[in-house]
Amino acid sequence: MADEAPANEAAGDAANVSGRDVAAILMMLLEEGDAAAILRQLDPDMVRDLGAAMLDVAHAGEEVIQDALGRFVDATQEISELAATAEPRVRGVMNAALGAVRADNILATIAPRSSAATLEMLRWMEPEVIAEILAEEHPQVAAIILAVLTPEAAAVALEPLDDNHQADLAWRAARLENVPAEAIAELEIILAHAADRPGRKPGMRLGGKNEVARIFNTMKKPVGERVLKSLKKKDKILGQAIEDEMFVFEDLNELDAKALGAVLRSVDAATLGLALKGADQALIDRMLGSMSARAAESIRDEMAEAGLVKRVEVEEAQKQIVGVARQLAASGEIMLGAPGDDYV
Repeated sequence: MADEAPANEAAGDAANVSGRDVAAILMMLLEEGDAAAILRQLDPDMVRDLGAAMLDVAHAGEEVIQDALGRFVDATQEISELAATAEPRVRGVMNAALGAVRADNILATIAPRSSAATLEMLRWMEPEVIAEILAEEHPQVAAIILAVLTPEAAAVALEPLDDNHQADLAWRAARLENVPAEAIAELEIILAHAADRPGRKPGMRLGGKNEVARIFNTMKKPVGERVLKSLKKKDKILGQAIEDEMFVFEDLNELDAKALGAVLRSVDAATLGLALKGADQALIDRMLGSMSARAAESIRDEMAEAGLVKRVEVEEAQKQIVGVARQLAASGEIMLGAPGDDYV
């Protein structure tokens, strides 16, 4: 047929289909979403080359397409379907559940050989080694390192440093938002050199107030309080914001019965009913269980009457209740923290 001539010119005859054209034909046969998912894994040059090839094979004939499919099947018949899709599948599920940073941290420990990024070296270094790097490098570079780590590893790595240094790095990490590519490149060079030093064994959206709050929550209580106090001297507003992140609505479940009762007596039913719309069932049961039957029934009515509510309204109500808990703690009426925390 006359309209098949361009196919042979563009993609060659069936005996001469190139690997580039095979890839392009397969991409054209995929659903748009699947093809897009593949393109996202390629670097810009490969995307441009594959895109040009897809245009070239747009009029490929049936024989060329069959040959491309046959070559693809031959090349992949030894590959298990589970093996081929395991990493992107697991990564996708973990990203959805935990967020990209947390997912990367976990995957770095359970699938270490799959990652070639230089930053992954941080997750394979002993905390003591990382502490040396934090002490030696420029504070801004050290802050980026701190933000890459899990909160648990960051807390251990900070511990050997003096209070002022700890507070300064925590302050810088909490202020991080978009990290320039040049800073990442410099960090990669530093880590590459650090990994080569004798005794340093590579084995095992950055920063922000929430991440630093998690670090402080992981520290031993006296150490965390001392560092936070030093950080507040450096930046009172940021220090307070970090402290706010350290105690959230879900933490009310850790209060003893007397403290929880004091908080609930200081909150109106409408605010509590709205706040509980976004709480897990265990916290709802504990709060309502600490009230009289009549008061609990009133809250349940408030929740039912509210119907569907905006998440931002629920979060604002929860913040108000946390604020009440903080005020009671500041006045000495209650103590915030888990029952097992140390107090003097």
